[in-house]
Amino acid sequence: MDQRSDIHERLAVSLRETRKARGLSLDAVAKLSGVSRSMVSQIERGESSPTVATLWNLTQALQVDFAGLLEGKPTAGIEVTRAGAAPVIAGRGEGVTIRILSPAEAVGEHEVYDLAFAAGGALVSAPHSSGCREHLTVIEGVLSVQSGDEVDRLGAGDVARYPADRDHAIRAVGGAARAILIVQDS
Repeated sequence: MDQRSDIHERLAVSLRETRKARGLSLDAVAKLSGVSRSMVSQIERGESSPTVATLWNLTQALQVDFAGLLEGKPTAGIEVTRAGAAPVIAGRGEGVTIRILSPAEAVGEHEVYDLAFAAGGALVSAPHSSGCREHLTVIEGVLSVQSGDEVDRLGAGDVARYPADRDHAIRAVGGAARAILIVQDS
């Protein structure tokens, strides 16, 4: 086996084992990393040679460094994700940037997001699982939050807790806004 094949095989095994050790599905890793589910699966089977950018996104989602992924060792001690390296969820909402702040293993329990709204930006969501709640803290600007038929307006420092198992939405009012959102499954 040549060195390149050996690296692909070690990467495939390590990625699969690290994902499973953290209790994550292929879908969860795809959501956290921004790498498609099919690409993650192909890499895990040794059928694809990922780009550096793809590897970076996977290591951030799985909370291992490049060497850790090749060696199968999780990062120990203080784990830091620098501001520019936090995974971003693309294609959700309009005029909103969603950065993932919670660790990969928190998916499906409690997820923490940094929401940055442009003027007029909105995050409109279909119902989540039964009993799911969201906790929204406005950092700056003004946001309108809707859960079902109820609507309220929040300013900087305000916190809203509401059911997310019904249609719900967060909208910037009168300019840009920023908030921290915690999604808590029951």
